Amino acid sequence: MIKNIIFDFGDIFINLDKQIIFKEIENFGGLNKLSAILIDLNQKYEVGAISSETFINELVCIYPNASPKEIIRIWNSMLLDLPDYRLKFIENLSLENRYRLFLLSNTNELHIDCVEKNMGTLKYNRFKNSFEKFYLSHEIHLRKPNAEIYKFVLDENDLVAKETFFIDDTKENIDAAKKLGINCWHLNVGSDDIINLKNKL
Repeated sequence: MIKNIIFDFGDIFINLDKQIIFKEIENFGGLNKLSAILIDLNQKYEVGAISSETFINELVCIYPNASPKEIIRIWNSMLLDLPDYRLKFIENLSLENRYRLFLLSNTNELHIDCVEKNMGTLKYNRFKNSFEKFYLSHEIHLRKPNAEIYKFVLDENDLVAKETFFIDDTKENIDAAKKLGINCWHLNVGSDDIINLKNKL
């Protein structure tokens, strides 16, 4: 019996355009793919191992034709909207009080600040308050798909893996959670929608 639900954030609730960064950065001499250096830099930033200032400065060194302001704009350009119908869905699910609800997202300080600004504080807090706990990778210094992040959420909240359901759009994150005995839904962006969750439970 499922008692707990853990949700990813990007492309589960908020729409993303993950390719726009590559398109935008090409205007400043960048490549349309992630290098090993950029992957490492992003992962360090996502777990809060480096500050936003350091992250931006590193990117300016990699893309000297782009100013810090342009780097921030490009970095945040992937963040689109959180549709009202999804907000109402999670609020209603919370009000049912049938499941313990958690959010678990690989995200960073610049992105979450931008999300709150774009949504407006009131709407953002409505969303955040729908969850018992709101776990962001840069705050807890852990990221998916490392097993430690799932164990952290389970242990901190006394959750039983087989009573827990996890939704994510990234297969490697799903595969890691399954290894711990967590029930999962690999949401297919574009054809699936989180509002159909109850058909998957």
